[in-house]
Amino acid sequence: MGRLDGQVALITGGEGSVGMATARVFIREGARVVLAGISDRGLAQSRRELGDEVASCTVTDVTDAASVRDAVAHAVRRFGRLDIVFSNAGISGVVAPVADYPDEEFDRVLAVHVRGSFLTCKYSLPALADGGSIIINSSVVGLTSDQGIGAYATAKHALVGLMRTLAKEVAGRAIRVNTVHPGPIDNEFQHAIEVAATGAPAAQAAAAFDQMIPLRRHARPDEIAAAVLFLASAESSFMTGATLVVDGGMST
Repeated sequence: MGRLDGQVALITGGEGSVGMATARVFIREGARVVLAGISDRGLAQSRRELGDEVASCTVTDVTDAASVRDAVAHAVRRFGRLDIVFSNAGISGVVAPVADYPDEEFDRVLAVHVRGSFLTCKYSLPALADGGSIIINSSVVGLTSDQGIGAYATAKHALVGLMRTLAKEVAGRAIRVNTVHPGPIDNEFQHAIEVAATGAPAAQAAAAFDQMIPLRRHARPDEIAAAVLFLASAESSFMTGATLVVDGGMST
Protein backbone atom coordinates (compact mmCIF):
# COMPACT_ATOMS: atom_id res chain seq x y z
CA MET A 1 0.00 0.00 0.00
CA GLY A 2 1.32 3.41 -0.98
CA ARG A 3 0.83 6.55 1.07
CA LEU A 4 -1.02 8.23 -1.83
CA ASP A 5 -2.89 5.28 -3.31
CA GLY A 6 -5.67 6.36 -5.69
CA GLN A 7 -4.92 10.07 -5.38
CA VAL A 8 -4.28 12.58 -8.16
CA ALA A 9 -1.79 15.43 -7.89
CA LEU A 10 -1.29 18.60 -9.92
CA ILE A 11 2.31 19.88 -9.87
CA THR A 12 3.18 23.26 -11.36
CA GLY A 13 6.76 23.83 -12.43
CA GLY A 14 6.48 20.15 -13.17
CA GLU A 15 9.38 19.82 -15.57
CA GLY A 16 11.95 21.23 -13.11
CA SER A 17 14.13 19.17 -10.80
CA VAL A 18 11.93 19.51 -7.71
CA GLY A 19 8.73 19.04 -9.70
CA MET A 20 10.06 15.85 -11.28
CA ALA A 21 11.50 14.51 -8.04
CA THR A 22 8.10 15.06 -6.43
CA ALA A 23 6.30 13.40 -9.32
CA ARG A 24 8.53 10.35 -9.01
CA VAL A 25 7.93 9.93 -5.28
CA PHE A 26 4.18 10.58 -5.62
CA ILE A 27 3.92 7.89 -8.31
CA ARG A 28 5.99 5.50 -6.22
CA GLU A 29 3.47 6.01 -3.41
CA GLY A 30 0.48 5.22 -5.63
CA ALA A 31 -0.60 8.59 -7.01
CA ARG A 32 -1.13 9.73 -10.58
CA VAL A 33 0.27 13.11 -11.50
CA VAL A 34 -0.33 15.97 -13.88
CA LEU A 35 2.74 18.09 -14.59
CA ALA A 36 2.00 21.69 -15.55
CA GLY A 37 4.90 23.69 -16.96
CA ILE A 38 5.99 26.15 -19.61
CA SER A 39 8.45 23.96 -21.53
CA ASP A 40 6.69 21.70 -24.00
CA ARG A 41 9.95 19.87 -24.67
CA GLY A 42 10.71 19.44 -20.98
CA LEU A 43 7.21 18.17 -20.28
CA ALA A 44 7.45 15.68 -23.14
CA GLN A 45 10.68 14.30 -21.67
CA SER A 46 9.03 14.06 -18.26
CA ARG A 47 6.04 12.18 -19.66
CA ARG A 48 8.30 9.69 -21.44
CA GLU A 49 10.19 8.99 -18.23
CA LEU A 50 7.15 8.65 -15.98
CA GLY A 51 4.80 6.83 -18.36
CA ASP A 52 1.39 7.74 -19.76
CA GLU A 53 -0.54 5.47 -17.41
CA VAL A 54 0.42 7.46 -14.30
CA ALA A 55 1.45 10.85 -15.64
CA SER A 56 0.07 13.53 -17.92
CA CYS A 57 1.45 16.92 -18.90
CA THR A 58 -0.02 20.25 -19.90
CA VAL A 59 1.68 23.47 -21.00
CA THR A 60 0.62 26.09 -18.46
CA ASP A 61 1.37 29.74 -17.79
CA VAL A 62 0.64 30.10 -14.08
CA THR A 63 0.28 33.89 -14.43
CA ASP A 64 -2.70 33.43 -16.77
CA ALA A 65 -6.03 32.51 -15.20
CA ALA A 66 -7.42 30.72 -18.25
CA SER A 67 -4.26 28.63 -18.57
CA VAL A 68 -4.44 27.59 -14.91
CA ARG A 69 -8.14 26.71 -15.22
CA ASP A 70 -7.28 24.57 -18.23
CA ALA A 71 -4.59 22.74 -16.26
CA VAL A 72 -7.02 21.89 -13.47
CA ALA A 73 -9.64 20.77 -15.99
CA HIS A 74 -7.00 18.64 -17.72
CA ALA A 75 -6.18 16.87 -14.45
CA VAL A 76 -9.82 16.07 -13.70
CA ARG A 77 -10.53 15.04 -17.28
CA ARG A 78 -7.49 12.79 -17.47
CA PHE A 79 -7.66 11.10 -14.06
CA GLY A 80 -11.16 11.86 -12.76
CA ARG A 81 -10.34 13.74 -9.56
CA LEU A 82 -7.88 16.06 -7.79
CA ASP A 83 -6.51 15.45 -4.28
CA ILE A 84 -3.14 17.21 -4.07
CA VAL A 85 -1.84 20.50 -5.43
CA PHE A 86 1.86 21.35 -5.34
CA SER A 87 2.33 24.99 -6.37
CA ASN A 88 5.97 24.86 -7.38
CA ALA A 89 6.48 27.16 -10.39
CA GLY A 90 9.03 29.90 -9.89
CA ILE A 91 11.74 32.13 -11.33
CA SER A 92 14.67 33.81 -9.63
CA GLY A 93 14.82 37.28 -11.15
CA VAL A 94 17.97 39.38 -11.25
CA VAL A 95 20.25 40.06 -8.30
CA ALA A 96 20.40 43.81 -7.59
CA PRO A 97 19.89 46.25 -4.72
CA VAL A 98 16.37 47.52 -4.16
CA ALA A 99 17.42 51.01 -5.27
CA ASP A 100 18.52 49.62 -8.64
CA TYR A 101 16.04 46.78 -9.08
CA PRO A 102 14.25 46.95 -12.47
CA ASP A 103 10.55 47.66 -11.98
CA GLU A 104 9.45 45.26 -14.69
CA GLU A 105 11.61 42.46 -13.30
CA PHE A 106 10.14 42.90 -9.83
CA ASP A 107 6.66 42.65 -11.34
CA ARG A 108 7.62 39.52 -13.31
CA VAL A 109 8.99 37.68 -10.28
CA LEU A 110 5.92 38.46 -8.18
CA ALA A 111 3.63 37.51 -11.05
CA VAL A 112 5.07 34.01 -11.34
CA HIS A 113 5.38 33.28 -7.63
CA VAL A 114 2.52 35.16 -6.00
CA ARG A 115 -0.08 35.55 -8.73
CA GLY A 116 0.84 32.09 -10.01
CA SER A 117 0.29 30.43 -6.63
CA PHE A 118 -2.86 32.47 -6.03
CA LEU A 119 -4.37 31.38 -9.35
CA THR A 120 -3.26 27.77 -8.86
CA CYS A 121 -4.94 27.62 -5.46
CA LYS A 122 -8.03 29.57 -6.50
CA TYR A 123 -8.86 27.48 -9.54
CA SER A 124 -7.94 24.16 -7.96
CA LEU A 125 -10.28 24.59 -5.00
CA PRO A 126 -13.57 23.82 -6.81
CA ALA A 127 -12.12 20.53 -8.05
CA LEU A 128 -10.05 19.61 -5.00
CA ALA A 129 -11.46 16.78 -2.93
CA ASP A 130 -12.42 17.50 0.66
CA GLY A 131 -9.57 16.33 2.85
CA GLY A 132 -7.04 17.21 0.15
CA SER A 133 -3.70 18.93 0.52
CA ILE A 134 -2.18 22.09 -0.98
CA ILE A 135 1.57 22.58 -0.70
CA ILE A 136 3.18 25.85 -1.79
CA ASN A 137 6.91 25.91 -2.46
CA SER A 138 8.40 28.95 -0.72
CA SER A 139 12.09 29.11 0.27
CA VAL A 140 14.43 29.64 3.18
CA VAL A 141 14.33 33.29 2.07
CA GLY A 142 10.58 33.22 2.62
CA LEU A 143 11.53 33.26 6.30
CA THR A 144 14.83 35.16 6.08
CA SER A 145 16.41 37.26 3.31
CA ASP A 146 19.68 38.67 2.02
CA GLN A 147 21.00 41.51 -0.08
CA GLY A 148 20.12 41.72 -3.75
CA ILE A 149 17.12 39.37 -3.77
CA GLY A 150 14.37 41.87 -3.02
CA ALA A 151 11.90 40.52 -5.57
CA TYR A 152 12.51 36.83 -4.87
CA ALA A 153 12.43 37.18 -1.08
CA THR A 154 9.37 39.44 -1.19
CA ALA A 155 7.55 36.89 -3.32
CA LYS A 156 8.54 33.98 -1.10
CA HIS A 157 7.40 35.84 2.03
CA ALA A 158 4.11 36.67 0.34
CA LEU A 159 3.45 32.97 -0.24
CA VAL A 160 3.42 32.43 3.51
CA GLY A 161 0.66 35.02 3.86
CA LEU A 162 -1.33 33.38 1.08
CA MET A 163 -0.88 29.97 2.68
CA ARG A 164 -1.96 31.10 6.16
CA THR A 165 -5.03 32.85 4.82
CA LEU A 166 -6.09 29.91 2.70
CA ALA A 167 -5.45 27.39 5.48
CA LYS A 168 -8.11 29.09 7.61
CA GLU A 169 -10.54 29.51 4.73
CA VAL A 170 -10.60 25.84 3.69
CA ALA A 171 -10.19 24.13 7.05
CA GLY A 172 -13.94 23.47 7.08
CA ARG A 173 -13.42 21.14 4.11
CA ALA A 174 -10.52 19.42 5.91
CA ILE A 175 -8.18 20.70 3.20
CA ARG A 176 -4.71 21.35 4.58
CA VAL A 177 -2.48 24.13 3.25
CA ASN A 178 1.22 24.39 4.09
CA THR A 179 4.44 25.85 2.72
CA VAL A 180 7.77 24.08 2.28
CA HIS A 181 10.95 26.14 2.64
CA PRO A 182 13.97 24.61 0.92
CA GLY A 183 17.49 25.86 1.34
CA PRO A 184 19.89 25.84 -1.62
CA ILE A 185 19.25 22.87 -3.90
CA ASP A 186 21.77 21.21 -6.17
CA ASN A 187 20.11 22.15 -9.46
CA GLU A 188 20.55 24.56 -12.37
CA PHE A 189 18.05 27.06 -10.93
CA GLN A 190 20.02 27.48 -7.70
CA HIS A 191 23.43 27.48 -9.34
CA ALA A 192 22.36 30.32 -11.66
CA ILE A 193 21.34 32.36 -8.60
CA GLU A 194 24.67 31.66 -6.93
CA VAL A 195 26.69 32.73 -9.96
CA ALA A 196 24.67 35.95 -10.23
CA ALA A 197 25.03 36.67 -6.52
CA THR A 198 28.77 36.03 -6.28
CA GLY A 199 30.10 36.69 -9.77
CA ALA A 200 32.17 33.51 -9.38
CA PRO A 201 32.21 30.37 -11.55
CA ALA A 202 29.51 27.83 -10.69
CA ALA A 203 31.68 25.42 -8.67
CA GLN A 204 33.28 28.22 -6.67
CA ALA A 205 29.92 29.90 -6.06
CA ALA A 206 28.38 26.61 -4.87
CA ALA A 207 31.29 26.06 -2.48
CA ALA A 208 30.76 29.54 -1.05
CA PHE A 209 27.09 28.79 -0.46
CA ASP A 210 27.97 25.46 1.18
CA GLN A 211 29.86 27.44 3.82
CA MET A 212 26.64 29.30 4.72
CA ILE A 213 24.75 26.05 5.34
CA PRO A 214 25.35 24.34 8.71
CA LEU A 215 25.17 20.90 7.07
CA ARG A 216 27.79 22.16 4.58
CA ARG A 217 26.06 20.96 1.42
CA HIS A 218 23.19 21.66 -0.93
CA ALA A 219 19.96 19.68 -0.74
CA ARG A 220 19.14 17.03 -3.31
CA PRO A 221 15.82 17.53 -5.16
CA ASP A 222 14.59 14.20 -3.77
CA GLU A 223 15.10 15.47 -0.21
CA ILE A 224 12.71 18.34 -0.91
CA ALA A 225 10.31 15.92 -2.59
CA ALA A 226 10.29 13.79 0.57
CA ALA A 227 9.14 16.80 2.59
CA VAL A 228 6.42 17.55 0.02
CA LEU A 229 5.29 13.91 0.21
CA PHE A 230 4.99 14.21 3.97
CA LEU A 231 2.75 17.28 3.61
CA ALA A 232 0.68 15.57 0.92
CA SER A 233 0.14 12.38 2.89
CA ALA A 234 -1.94 11.44 5.92
CA GLU A 235 1.26 11.48 7.98
CA SER A 236 0.77 15.25 8.31
CA SER A 237 -2.98 15.03 8.86
CA PHE A 238 -3.00 17.54 11.73
CA MET A 239 -0.73 20.07 10.04
CA THR A 240 -2.13 23.14 8.33
CA GLY A 241 -0.91 26.71 8.19
CA ALA A 242 2.62 25.43 8.83
CA THR A 243 6.01 26.42 7.42
CA LEU A 244 8.08 23.28 6.95
CA VAL A 245 11.77 24.21 6.77
CA VAL A 246 14.14 21.94 4.83
CA ASP A 247 17.26 24.11 4.68
CA GLY A 248 20.14 22.24 6.29
CA GLY A 249 19.97 24.61 9.25
CA MET A 250 20.47 27.76 7.17
CA SER A 251 17.67 29.72 8.87
CA THR A 252 18.66 28.67 12.40
